[in-house]
Amino acid sequence: MHWMSAPDYWLSRLVFGRALALVYLVAFVSAAFQFPALLGERGLVPARRFLAAVPFKRAPTLFHLRYSDRLAKFAAWLGATLALAVLSGVVEHAPLGVTMLVWFGLWVLYLSFVNAGQPFFGFVWETLLLETGFVAIFLGNRTTSPPILTIYLLRWVLFRLEVGAGLIKVRHDPAWRNLTALYYHHETQPLPNPLSWYFHHLPKSLHKAEVAANHVAQLLVPFLLFAPQPVAGIAGIIVIATQAWLMLSGNFAWLNLLTLTLAISALPNDFLHHVIPVSSPALHDPPAWFGALVIAVMALVAVLSYQVVRNMASRRQIMNASFDPLHLVNTYGLFGDITRDRHEVIIEGTDESDVTPSTAWKEYEFKAKPGDPARRPIQVAPYHLRLDWVMWFAALSPAYAERWFVPFVAKLLENDRATLRLLRRNPFSAAPPAFVRAQLYRYRFTDPRQKRATGNWWTRELLGEYLPPMALARSRGAEPDVDAWTAP
Repeated sequence: MHWMSAPDYWLSRLVFGRALALVYLVAFVSAAFQFPALLGERGLVPARRFLAAVPFKRAPTLFHLRYSDRLAKFAAWLGATLALAVLSGVVEHAPLGVTMLVWFGLWVLYLSFVNAGQPFFGFVWETLLLETGFVAIFLGNRTTSPPILTIYLLRWVLFRLEVGAGLIKVRHDPAWRNLTALYYHHETQPLPNPLSWYFHHLPKSLHKAEVAANHVAQLLVPFLLFAPQPVAGIAGIIVIATQAWLMLSGNFAWLNLLTLTLAISALPNDFLHHVIPVSSPALHDPPAWFGALVIAVMALVAVLSYQVVRNMASRRQIMNASFDPLHLVNTYGLFGDITRDRHEVIIEGTDESDVTPSTAWKEYEFKAKPGDPARRPIQVAPYHLRLDWVMWFAALSPAYAERWFVPFVAKLLENDRATLRLLRRNPFSAAPPAFVRAQLYRYRFTDPRQKRATGNWWTRELLGEYLPPMALARSRGAEPDVDAWTAP
């Protein structure tokens, strides 16, 4: 199928494949270390219960066949191994069918985690990785000329991601329309990074310029991705530059890295040759069977895109939803509403047998979410700390945490090892606490004067009680039963 060949994008395919493999690697390593504690046999929201209640057709996952923590870890490390094989370049030298099978394996394995992951795997970058990973199955191997239809499918994913995010912003929150959103965003985003404090204190005129540039990048530039070269390539470079800027200012797991990866599909060989001076392999036109598969996938995506495009065009646009259980074509959006005040749930424990006004409480420290005002925000992206992220949602509204927060506190009362490995510091390493409670604080970045005087990155103000002191009503060491809890 000569008409389908796009030899001008063989280097783009190579770079895109390596970058996507890196994202997959991070995702599977994150699942290996966190899935059992969050969703395992003794997890906060056990996947086994969920899978028993939800049929396969609603949540396709290999774990419907059987779930165990050992099997989940095996699947995660298998996925990481396959991702390393792609990243090393071994897979692209394999026959076309084998290359496709590896990419298919990566997609099926990660789909299994997402569809069993409930609130801990419901983030926008999870579905974005699945959609991108599915399209990548049909890019071909090293000696097959990249199919032009697959290149455009990748740009279609990027188009919907950027335009969907841009539309949700201007439709939902006046702060995006009057260009003041970044007065708040760097301070109130889920997980600030080491530079967020500095970004927050940039001049307001620059914040307004950033928002205006964001609107251009998300609402105008994506249309140029389908223009002839070199216009499409320039649009891709603008997206890459925008994502690099966002990576400097916050921790958004692999969202920015994956968006940047998608933008590589717009860069022809002559763009990339300036930074990657490698010679082209001998390329062959895609075989007929492969071309037929690509056409079938193109038709499938076109059909599934109808509902997504309708949603994008609607004034009642919804963010980050999948219209099919395989997450093949999704709708995207982020920060449609800007949080003005940062609230943090601070979890504390005590080893005293009675709770009184003079009780001494010790704070649990999370790996990345703000806690100690003196602790500088850290860089964790592209790694994804799922518990830290859902704690941000829990602070916005207790409804976000109804299913998992009390079980989480139960694990803390038992000094559960798997759960405690998700935290940075356990103040009760010698023996479990007698009581655990949660307090709600308002956090703000210190201003430069306060920073110089105290060395603190944050100031905080107690707003009230989030969860009253809780204790297990029976002997420690048994399986936690949330119905058996008592508050003093």
